[in-house]
Amino acid sequence: MIKKTTDFSKLMTQFAMVGQLGLSLVTPLLVCIFACYMLTTKLGWPGWIYIIGFFFGLGGSMMTAYKVYLEITKKNKPKKRPENEVYFNKHI
Repeated sequence: MIKKTTDFSKLMTQFAMVGQLGLSLVTPLLVCIFACYMLTTKLGWPGWIYIIGFFFGLGGSMMTAYKVYLEITKKNKPKKRPENEVYFNKHI
């Protein structure tokens, strides 16, 4: 019974990581597009500013996704033992 609970916990953790990655990809793009909308409606800037905002949003999305990727790989990386540590089968 404990094995099933552990598998379910790992599955839910992976779903949460996928959800976090999805939000990390969408949020910077939406923020930049909203900023462009505010610039065009309130300050009267031209419409081509959306293109620049889109690329800035993509850049922010990729940087955030890369940081999430690094965090996940750091979390899943096994810990290395010191070289001079003596194991049960390694006495010399």
